[in-house]
Amino acid sequence: MAKMTDRMKELFEKVSTVALGTSTSDGISNVVPVGAKKIIDDETVLISDQFLNKTLANMKSNPRVSVTYWEGHEGYQLKGTVTIETSGKRFEETAEWIKVLGEKKGSPLKSKGAVILTIEEIFGVAPGPGAGKQLA
Repeated sequence: MAKMTDRMKELFEKVSTVALGTSTSDGISNVVPVGAKKIIDDETVLISDQFLNKTLANMKSNPRVSVTYWEGHEGYQLKGTVTIETSGKRFEETAEWIKVLGEKKGSPLKSKGAVILTIEEIFGVAPGPGAGKQLA
């Protein structure tokens, strides 16, 4: 597994939206914006599923995903494997977090599941000679 540095975590929490990339089992790619995300620990990220349809189907048939996020000329790509939790403590906590988030925004939201990404590789996506370099 790969570990996020404090700076990687700081930027992840700062950006409002990340890009979640998936693909079908036969390689047809899909990328969607995701705003309901949080860090569990240095090696694990949680994404709440409110609206994932094609993405969810892709993750069920091919659990390898990437999450890319950036601001200005700094950015990172997390690659790894996901599991999807639709019951249990972590799912219940996610459902409550999303419910409260929806109430704050004045728009009801409901989590259908907690997508847990175990980070296996981290790459830099900043422009320049080091673009695409594996960092962890």
